[in-house]
Formats: sequence, C-alpha cells, structure tokens
Amino acid sequence: MFGSQIVVKRGSRDEAEKPFWISFADLMTALMVLFLVVMGVALLAVTKNVTEKEKREEQHRKDIELILDRFQAASKRYNGIKIDRDRHVIDFGDRARFAFGKSNLAPEQEAVLRQFVPEILTLANGDLGKRVLKRVVVEGYTDRTGTYLSNLNLSLQRSERVLCSMFATAGASLLVEDQKEDVRNLFLVGGYSFNDSKETDEESRRVEMRLEFLGVGEERAAAPLQSGNFGDCALR
Repeated sequence: MFGSQIVVKRGSRDEAEKPFWISFADLMTALMVLFLVVMGVALLAVTKNVTEKEKREEQHRKDIELILDRFQAASKRYNGIKIDRDRHVIDFGDRARFAFGKSNLAPEQEAVLRQFVPEILTLANGDLGKRVLKRVVVEGYTDRTGTYLSNLNLSLQRSERVLCSMFATAGASLLVEDQKEDVRNLFLVGGYSFNDSKETDEESRRVEMRLEFLGVGEERAAAPLQSGNFGDCALR
C-alpha cells in the first residue's frame, strides 16, 4: 500500500491555455463590433451632413429662382425692361440706349431708371433679398467701333452715368435720401468694352444691371457708417 505510486493527473497544455484563447477571441469580437458601431455612427453623421448641405443648397437655388420671379414680375410693369434669368441681368433695352460715342442719357431715360431702381431696392431689402442678393453691378457696353481702350473708358462712363442719374437733384422721379443710401451700399460700377457686343451696334450701346447672389451661408456685407455727402456727378 505504501509502495503504490500516487499519480496526479494534469491537464494537457491545450486545456491549460484554452480559457485564455476563448477570452482573446471574445475580446476581438467585441472590438470588431465596437469598430462597426463607430463606423456606422460616423457614416450616419457624414451622410447627415451631406444631406443637410444638399438641402441648404437646394433651398438657396429655390430662393434665387423666387427672387428672379419677383424681379420679373416687377419688370412687367415697365415697358421695355426685361429680366435675363440665365445671365441674372436686368436688361433696359431701348429705355437706356446710348448714342454713338456718347455717355449721356435723355431725361426720360434717366426717369425710367429712377422709377425702376426703387423696385430693386424694395426686393433687395426684403427678407428674401437679404438672404440671397449680394449686390447689383451696373455694366455699360459699347459697340465695336473705335479702339479697345477708348471703348473701355466709354463703357465706364456709361455705367457712371447711370449711377449719376440715381443721385440727381433735378428731374422726374427723384430718389429720396434713404434710397440714395441704399444705392450707394448696394450698387457697383462695372464697365466693358466690346467683349459682349450684340448683333447690331445700336443694341451693343446699352447698359445692364447684373444681379450678383450670395453663396450658401454667405451674408451681405454690412453697410458702412456713412450718410449723405453724395457729391456731384463728374460727368458733363
């Protein structure tokens, strides 16, 4: 009895390590699940951001179309004034046509411009206009006769003439002080030579007002703290 050998049964090496490998496999599974959850949340967040951006862009496009509709409705109350929706341009046609080599407008032409500008200001100062309209660029054009630089100077003078008519102190349909302030803050003078001529020379000698729109999320610059002191037109 005393001589019999006592054998202690030991588990195999695999059996000793088995609990460790099971825990490691569970850990890897948990990490994989966590990774998938994180990636899923991230993808949802990105998708949501893209969707919100697309919604803002779509609403911005609708707002621009809506204000163009309103400009078009206003233009129909004035014979000869049209809205080019593709170019975002107010075309005055024969109502603001210049003579050859001249930058002068007839008194009745200036009166038409002063009658329509308050329509622009009303739309620009509304809630919709403040959201989408950045500024109005007055662009003068010439025909192809003459040199490039002389026509460039003439086109600038024609643009300036339109602005001068807005600040006139004599004539029909004069603007009030508040409207003149708005014109100074909203309008910008631009000039072109014969870069965008029409089919005929007469049609090319024109002035247009181009509507520039804000980008998505962009805001119109604040008006400078300045009032009055408009001065006199340098053109004669």
